Amino acid sequence: MSRQFVTEAVMVAIYGQLLAPPAPVEYIVPYTTILELYEFQTSPDPLMDNPADDQHVKSKINEMISYFEEPLNKKKIERALAVPWAKSPSILFGDQVSIAIINAVDTAQYGEYFDPIETELLLTSQRLDTPILTDQVELIARIIESASPVQVFDIDDFDFAMDDEEPLDQV
Repeated sequence: MSRQFVTEAVMVAIYGQLLAPPAPVEYIVPYTTILELYEFQTSPDPLMDNPADDQHVKSKINEMISYFEEPLNKKKIERALAVPWAKSPSILFGDQVSIAIINAVDTAQYGEYFDPIETELLLTSQRLDTPILTDQVELIARIIESASPVQVFDIDDFDFAMDDEEPLDQV
């Protein structure tokens, strides 16, 4: 069984180690974060401080967009978009990684404390009882401060997060 995390599509594009995990993993990605990739693709603003790193990340974003636009993958995504909170069939990214797109619906439950995408991450994590994986230290702090009932990992702790899952059949 693969480990699951709720994350943003751009995190998978930026952090190469997420595509080379030590064990099978499925990233559950709210659809709005896929739309964000298109914004990052056309934005003149750099995503990374180093120009070479920025060029590499934008290249990875372009690859990811192209992959999601392939007919079979696009069909899987469109199927999920037909119903609120529907989850697409897994889209494979190599032997160890799959991505499932979820049609998250921002219910403004956390509206004043979290932005719409952060709210979708939180609600998806709660609905699926799956931890969030992010590089945003401020988001992690706000999740802890708000006592949101979710588990969250910093991307720097990805290897630990992969090992953190306790076997369900042991008490």
